[in-house]
Amino acid sequence: MAMDHARLAKNSFLVIGRAGMDLYPDPPGTRTEDATHFECALGGSSANICVAFTRQGGQAALVTCVSDDAVGRYCLNQLDGYGVDRRHVRVEGGEARNSLALAESRIEDHQSVIYRNGAADFRMNVDDVASIDYDAYGALITTGTVLAAEPSRRATFEAFRLARAAGLPLVFDIDYRPYSWASADDAAATYSAAGELCDIIIGNDVEFGFMAGDRAKGLDKARQLARTSASIVVYKMGEKGSITLTPDEEFRTGIYPAEALKPTGAGDSFMGGFMASMAQGLPLVDAVRRGSACASIVVSRVGCAPAMPSRAELDAFLESHPGPTTD
Repeated sequence: MAMDHARLAKNSFLVIGRAGMDLYPDPPGTRTEDATHFECALGGSSANICVAFTRQGGQAALVTCVSDDAVGRYCLNQLDGYGVDRRHVRVEGGEARNSLALAESRIEDHQSVIYRNGAADFRMNVDDVASIDYDAYGALITTGTVLAAEPSRRATFEAFRLARAAGLPLVFDIDYRPYSWASADDAAATYSAAGELCDIIIGNDVEFGFMAGDRAKGLDKARQLARTSASIVVYKMGEKGSITLTPDEEFRTGIYPAEALKPTGAGDSFMGGFMASMAQGLPLVDAVRRGSACASIVVSRVGCAPAMPSRAELDAFLESHPGPTTD
């Protein structure tokens, strides 16, 4: 289907998914098991994406649930501090808990430990998405993790339906986290159903290979989605860059080399830089390059949400760094 660029120009995004607390052993380079001090930051892929948008001069509203405890309130305070609209964030009581991640600021033997027991964000339900004024936004964005359990899965597909009825482009970050799913077959079937509904799909080679049922057929799956349903598919390949596919063209983009401090946060930052650039009306190739530059900036800094570059920082990075490695 054709992309509604006029809607994207609103530069206001509705993002479905989790917010959580991230802990980083300090100083950078410290292994978790050796740590005596930790830095604390807002985390969770969708919250990170919201922060990435606000740093790029856009507006973002998060749709999720947080736990009725100190960690949940921490996430709410952090969202406020970053200027993220949280009117659609519901506090969930009982035994629900926010996601918690311990992630090291190191590349060699990097360890990330994710706690998702009784995840509050999975409690998002149909009522949470039914009351949203979708006309106020330029696009609906979701990460794949929100589809891993009920009732958030059903709620997300209902949000897709309501957003589509309001004319919003649907953007899907595959974001496959095996530990969140009951089975790989369930994940593959659900991702395929979501992918067929969305206008923009972003994922890495492993994730597209997973959707295809064969690691070697991931690019074929991306091409098939670009031919049949999506307007834009971005197939990321790590240090080898990415391949962007549309119904009319296919092009390859390299990465901006950076001295990486950690591997986490790159995908969320890419999404923020890419979609903010699309909202500005930049050509698709420039949007991909700016997203790639955002990813390089984030992996060179501690944290995810606090590492997201401002628009001025992104422009300065592009002026001072050579172009992508390959095109």
